[in-house]
Amino acid sequence: MTSDADIAALVARFEDCTQPVAQFRHRQHLQVAWWLLRSESLLSAMPRFIDGLRRYAASIGQAQIYHETMTWAYLLLVHDRLERAGRQRSWDEFEHDHPELFTRELVHAYWKPETLASPLARRTFILPDATVAQSSPSAANRTGDRR
Repeated sequence: MTSDADIAALVARFEDCTQPVAQFRHRQHLQVAWWLLRSESLLSAMPRFIDGLRRYAASIGQAQIYHETMTWAYLLLVHDRLERAGRQRSWDEFEHDHPELFTRELVHAYWKPETLASPLARRTFILPDATVAQSSPSAANRTGDRR
């Protein structure tokens, strides 16, 4: 079980760039996003997460790994899931209810691999590829209301 105190501590280490790299994987990115989005509006949480992630990447000497489209995509997906199912659920409930968020392949239901690999998608948010989103049955299933 993951406590709110554990995630609050993770967020603090993320924001002050002291989180060990080996302990900041996809799940921890989602935990930070969940924490911020659960307690702030989307418009407040987004710059806080984005600026923090850019700072964190630079602090580990890897500023080039920041990817704007992937970052926005997961922030928006976490926000969507919080709005649909309620912000008061615990992290463990959120994680259990939304396993699709824990795979990086989820974004391929919305973007072509070549779009995500582009320098443009890395530096700025690119809207989903319409042909991928429209033709993917998994995209429709993943965005359905889960109440």
